[in-house]
Amino acid sequence: MKILVCISHVPDTTSKINFTEGDTKFDTNGVQFVINPNDEFGLTRAMWFKEKQGATVDVVNVGGAETEPTLRKALAIGADNAIRVDAVATDGFFVAKQLAKVAKDGGYDVIIAGRESIDYNGGMVPGMLATLIDANFVNTCIGLEIEGTTATATREIDGGKEVSTTQLPLVIGGQKGLVEESDLRIPNMRGIMMARKKPLNVVAAEASGAAAKSVKFEKPAPKGEVTLVSADNVGELVTLLHNEAKAI
Repeated sequence: MKILVCISHVPDTTSKINFTEGDTKFDTNGVQFVINPNDEFGLTRAMWFKEKQGATVDVVNVGGAETEPTLRKALAIGADNAIRVDAVATDGFFVAKQLAKVAKDGGYDVIIAGRESIDYNGGMVPGMLATLIDANFVNTCIGLEIEGTTATATREIDGGKEVSTTQLPLVIGGQKGLVEESDLRIPNMRGIMMARKKPLNVVAAEASGAAAKSVKFEKPAPKGEVTLVSADNVGELVTLLHNEAKAI
């Protein structure tokens, strides 16, 4: 079984975010980048298939040379090979087109992507990728088992879970729950040393225009001052919630 895990190179959630050039571009200065958390859950699940069922696991990213440390971390966690599509990830459709080319060329049985990245939260790439390669698709996936060419996937729905079976090839949009947080892997020294010897292949991007363009970025408004109300003054609390907070 061949598995491809899509890896997004995203800012650490503790990083301070700023924009430049009139709030039209993201400022990367001083920002630490990590594997997208939803992708990390998927990579850990892929490692389980590698260890228990003998699967081979490749990781892929669309980005410049600055994303290679993130791919190397994925290799240190246990992936066999890494692929970097040498292009700026302009929008979701462009990324999906690049991933589709890699998926078709590699003949993968399962493609695991995060349901969304935590930078732009587009949530569109896995579905478009599945359509482009004519594969089955399960989004918001929190459980995956594979036996032969049949996959059993559990996904999160409003108010519960849905379990379905489908045939390979399969694309999933994974998220927290695909594995337990306690099962996420931290590269050890042996893994880091081995990662240096594993292949990281750089491939040219497919010609494809961007379908969308970011016009401007805007930070959330800063939070206002806190108004303290005495526990004995319920009337004032009701007035503030009604007139100022518009909550009631």
